[in-house]
Amino acid sequence: MMTTPKQAQRGQEWLESVIALMGIPAGVSTTFPDAEDETASCWLTVDSAALSEGQLAVLLGSQEGCGRSEPLDALQYLANTLLNLGVPDEEQQAFTTELNGYRLRRQQELQTLADAVAQQVRDTGEEAEMKELSSAERRQVHSFLKRYDDLETYSRGQEPDRRLAVKLRSPDRA
Repeated sequence: MMTTPKQAQRGQEWLESVIALMGIPAGVSTTFPDAEDETASCWLTVDSAALSEGQLAVLLGSQEGCGRSEPLDALQYLANTLLNLGVPDEEQQAFTTELNGYRLRRQQELQTLADAVAQQVRDTGEEAEMKELSSAERRQVHSFLKRYDDLETYSRGQEPDRRLAVKLRSPDRA
């Protein structure tokens, strides 16, 4: 997958249109934090400078009846689904929606959590499950834990109760 300026611009324009339809006109910028990786996600960052607390709450999901980051996760899911419809696999682009530093903070939290679970599994020899992760977060944690040659990860269960399991790698699979 090779990112093109056209794909990034398409993502930017799409997200600006969607949030404008939500009554929240805001600019969106595009960046590639890991530009050396050809499969890197294009980050679509909503400019929060002019947004009110209420608008931030709508986009981050901190209003009543909505879990933290559900709207942002939903926008990311839609971007990845709709913007890649009909696009050949090798030309598809991964998108990450960011607002107010949420994804960066959450990424660090997930890294810390993944490291703690890895240490727990090593210390106890017992499999551990990580619950309450979105599908995007599960993919991130799978990716974080790939660097540990002695561990393997897999997902089990069905949405909305899908969990990430971490266990010691079998000696014959090492």
